[in-house]
Amino acid sequence: MRVVFMGTPAFAATALAAIADAGHEVACAYSQPPRPAGRGHRETLSEVHELAVARGIPVRTPARLRDPAEHAAFAALDADIAVVAAYGLILPRPVLDAPRHGCINIHASLLPRWRGAAPIQRAILAGDHETGVCIMRMEEGLDTGPVLMREAIAIGEEATAGTLHDALAALGARLVVDALRGIAAGTLRAEPQPDVGITYASKIAKDEARLAWARPAAELARAVRGFNPFPGAFFELGGERIRVLAARAEPGSGAPGTALDDALLVACGEGALRALVVQRAGRGAMKAPDFLRGRAVPAGTTLS
Repeated sequence: MRVVFMGTPAFAATALAAIADAGHEVACAYSQPPRPAGRGHRETLSEVHELAVARGIPVRTPARLRDPAEHAAFAALDADIAVVAAYGLILPRPVLDAPRHGCINIHASLLPRWRGAAPIQRAILAGDHETGVCIMRMEEGLDTGPVLMREAIAIGEEATAGTLHDALAALGARLVVDALRGIAAGTLRAEPQPDVGITYASKIAKDEARLAWARPAAELARAVRGFNPFPGAFFELGGERIRVLAARAEPGSGAPGTALDDALLVACGEGALRALVVQRAGRGAMKAPDFLRGRAVPAGTTLS
C-alpha cells in the first residue's frame, strides 16, 4: 500500500520501520518540528524524523494542520492509507478523509480504557494488571474510533514505563503490519468501542513525579515505575533533588516523609517505601547503599 506515516517519538519509529520493512511504499513521514534539546539547546530531530531521513523517506514537519494549504499538500500525496502513532497533532476532517482507506491509529491501551496522551504511564499508576495495543480507525474524537485489531499483554510487577513502552512498541509494529495486510485484502472489520469502561490518560505533568509521602507506599512504588524513565519520581534532601528509579513498598509506620532506618526506608501515609536505586543530579544511577556511602540519611531524617 502507499502509506503516509504520522508520528514523532521512538514508539512511532518502531512502527515506521516495520511498515517499510514489510514492503509498503511510505510516500511521506509527518513528524513534530525539530525542538531545542540538551544543554546546548540544539535543534533535535524526532526519532521518526531521523529514521525517515536514514531511509530516504520525505519528511514534513508542519507546526499545525489547520491550513487549507496543508490539507492540499497531504491530499496530493495520493495515499492509500495514513498510519498515525503518537504524532502529537489533531488531524482535521480534510486530512482524515484524504487517504482512500482513511487513517488508522496505533494506540497503546485496550480501548476504551486510557484514551489520551499517556496510556502507558497511567496504566502502571492505576495498578492495572494488563494493557495492550489497539489498531483503530480514526475519527475526530479523542481515540473514539472503532477498533480493527487488539492484543493484550500483562503488566509485570517490576514493569516500568520504559520497559512497557518497548514491549508495546514492538506489539504495535507487528499489529499494524497485520492490519495493513487485512485492510488491503478487505478482510478486517472494525468494531465500535463499548460505551462503558472509558477512562482518560491525561498528559503527565512534571510535578506529579514528586513523591507525596502522605500517599500509600504501594501507590508511590507504582509512581516510581510509572515515571521511569520520564520524568523520574523524586524527593528532595537538603535542597537537592534525588530521583528514585526503583523502590518497593514495605511494612512500616511513622510520620510521612520520615526515614525509618539508615537505608532509605521512608514512612508513607500507609506503609513505607524503600528506595533501591537513586540518582543525583548530573550523576549516574546508583544502588541505595552506594548512594548512602556518600550521603548519609539517618533514621529520623525528614525528606521533603
